Amino acid sequence: MNTALSWIKAYVPELACTDQEYCDAMTLSGTKVEGMERLDKNLEKIVIGQIKTIEKHPDADKLIVCQVDIGTETIQIVTGAPNVKEGDKIPVVLDGGRVAGSAHSDGPLPEDGIAIKAGKLRGVPSNGMMCSVEELGCDRAMYPDAPEYGIYIFPKDAQVGADAVEAMGLRDTVFEYEITSNRVDCYSVLGIAREAAATFQKPFLMPEVKIRKEHGKTEDYVSVEVQDKDLCSRYCGRVCTDITIGPSPKWMQRRLAASGIRPINNLVDITNYVMEEYGQPMHAYDLDTIAGHKIIVRRAKDGDVFRTLDGQDRKLDSEVLMICDAEKEIGIAGIMGGENSMITDEVKTVLFEAATFHGANIRKSARRIGLRTEASGKFEKGLDPRNAEAAINRACQLIEELGCGRVVGGMAEDGAPLSPLRKIPFEPERINGFLGTKIPRDDMLRFFERLELVYREEENLLVIPSFRQDLEGFADIAEEVARFYGYDKIPATLPSGEATTGSLPFKLRIEEKARDIAEHWGFSQGMSYSFESPKVYDKLMLPKDSVLRSAVTISNPLGEDFSVMRTMSLNGILTSLSVNYNRRNKNVRLYELGNIYLPHQIPVTELPDERMQLTLGMYGEGDFFTMKGVIEEFFTTIGMKKPAVYDPDGGKPFLHPGRQARICYENAEVGYLGELHPQAADNYGIGTRVYVAVLDMPEVVRFATFDRKYMGIAKYPAVSRDISMVVPATVLAGQIEAMIRQRGGKLLESCHLFDLYEGAQIQKGYKSMAYSVTFRAQDRTLEESDILGVMKKIINGLEHMGIELRQ
Repeated sequence: MNTALSWIKAYVPELACTDQEYCDAMTLSGTKVEGMERLDKNLEKIVIGQIKTIEKHPDADKLIVCQVDIGTETIQIVTGAPNVKEGDKIPVVLDGGRVAGSAHSDGPLPEDGIAIKAGKLRGVPSNGMMCSVEELGCDRAMYPDAPEYGIYIFPKDAQVGADAVEAMGLRDTVFEYEITSNRVDCYSVLGIAREAAATFQKPFLMPEVKIRKEHGKTEDYVSVEVQDKDLCSRYCGRVCTDITIGPSPKWMQRRLAASGIRPINNLVDITNYVMEEYGQPMHAYDLDTIAGHKIIVRRAKDGDVFRTLDGQDRKLDSEVLMICDAEKEIGIAGIMGGENSMITDEVKTVLFEAATFHGANIRKSARRIGLRTEASGKFEKGLDPRNAEAAINRACQLIEELGCGRVVGGMAEDGAPLSPLRKIPFEPERINGFLGTKIPRDDMLRFFERLELVYREEENLLVIPSFRQDLEGFADIAEEVARFYGYDKIPATLPSGEATTGSLPFKLRIEEKARDIAEHWGFSQGMSYSFESPKVYDKLMLPKDSVLRSAVTISNPLGEDFSVMRTMSLNGILTSLSVNYNRRNKNVRLYELGNIYLPHQIPVTELPDERMQLTLGMYGEGDFFTMKGVIEEFFTTIGMKKPAVYDPDGGKPFLHPGRQARICYENAEVGYLGELHPQAADNYGIGTRVYVAVLDMPEVVRFATFDRKYMGIAKYPAVSRDISMVVPATVLAGQIEAMIRQRGGKLLESCHLFDLYEGAQIQKGYKSMAYSVTFRAQDRTLEESDILGVMKKIINGLEHMGIELRQ
């Protein structure tokens, strides 16, 4: 995107800054300036002169000697230009001046230009030089009235002695911008000017579009029908009559040339001018060539061939959108018009088209037919539907102002209804927290006002103008505040969150510990699919009414074996253990960290609850207590200091009824473990005992902590006592340990079971258990009386549980 600074100042008249200040400020506010070029670079001491007399050179047939009035004096210049005559007003470079290049060179312009000095040509003094547009660093695209070979001639009203560079409109700078594809509004001069006004805090003046005289009604001239509204959301058409083709005014030609567009004639230049000014591509049709005076917007037919304005035949298909009349196709939508409706010098009635096409479709169509234009480059980014009407009215206004024709009243249009303007909540505290700033609320509102965002105080909402399609949510609003507050003013702060410490997030650290512990105990990591077969529920002997049978069904499964999202993680581990067992691997230990998917309801109306599970499975060496030891070491490692409770009433049909337990911690169930039910093991083809454990990681993470409190080495000795007892078979070891910890108080350091016996020496229904209990005080040596007091409390508590001490 290129714009001349003078064009920007037409809408921001109070803008006053140097080129470098403009470049730096616009880049910092988010409109990146890639480069800039002064049009008057290397143009020095050039004035408007008028030729008073012309005489032949006495010693050269192709040279003439001119006396030139430069306002302050008359100087003599020798030239070979074939097109000058007495009375012409021409650009003159004075002695010591500089021009950009040479009219006789086709190469690049010299970096420092060419210095001009007084001298002699074939013996005759010459005190300056007359200039062509090429020597001024321009070409005939910017000055169509300039001769192909010769000196540029000013209009008769030019002031002798005035600055020729300024008179030619070259005291200007062209800026090149790098516009991101989401800022469609900035692919227009008005969009850049609006950004400049907001950046420099100056008023922005939209061009006043007003048509003074209209005649007739557009609906009497043409009608519009959009058949494929998914590809054309809005199509607007306006008619102008009594068209007169001629050159456009110089100010329009200069602005177009500075933007890299070659001026052609007033009609074509107006459509190009509006495209650059509003960012809305337009097209003009000769209404007399449109059959039935009707426009139909529809898809092409497969195999159609259409000849475009460049004379090339384009092969079409049903995905290419076409502009048609009642009989034929007259243009490829958003790309190029057809040769059969082209504007000629004999045109009398013109139909202006301004539309909004589906951006992705235009991009694909341009690639498909091998034709990409300036218009398609804008359309493919997705334009504002409301901009089409504003642009077409601007074109009609210019037709009237430039005297090109008469404007017909009204507009023919069709398309989908316009979407309501987007609204985004205004959250100043959240914006400051997000940016790490303390920007006052009123300052933010002033930024938004400059950007034409309307604040509705009663709803606390920002109404987004239709041309800012990039503003979709909170982060976009925060970015607007940041760029106009100034990125350079935002203080440097460390990122918040655990990333600051350079470590993994807490949840991932817990999972990492789970892997470490499992692999320390000899488990190898496995990985299985989240997709499973509904037959898994029968293999695991789940009841028909089990909630675990309510699974998310895959709409396009690879097959029945992958048709539902798993609601439990055991099947993958058991399948892997089965494969190992049948390949005669004797001792196998596997673990997996993977998600299960629990739907909130069936049929699914929202995303299921995804829960990470740590699943352990093994056979061969090891038993129930081996698996329990793995779980307890994991709990200890992640800071779960309190002992877990193992409830033997696990209620899992796929586990052995007498060898399973629910794992609870602080009254919350965090998992289960046990021996696989023999029938379930048989269903998987495993002919040996299998032990499994499953931990629900979201529940485990709730209780985990990596906080550690340092305890010094004990200064005082410990005292140990053994307790041997006869215990009812229904009393669990965990209940006994809980009683010992409760009654042992602060003096209790540890207790552990060192003997368990069930057999002929113990009466039926009982078991013999022995615990070693250790006491220690942190501030003194314990005395016998201290130990006796605590032991008495423990024994009393045990007796209340029906336990007898062995004598």
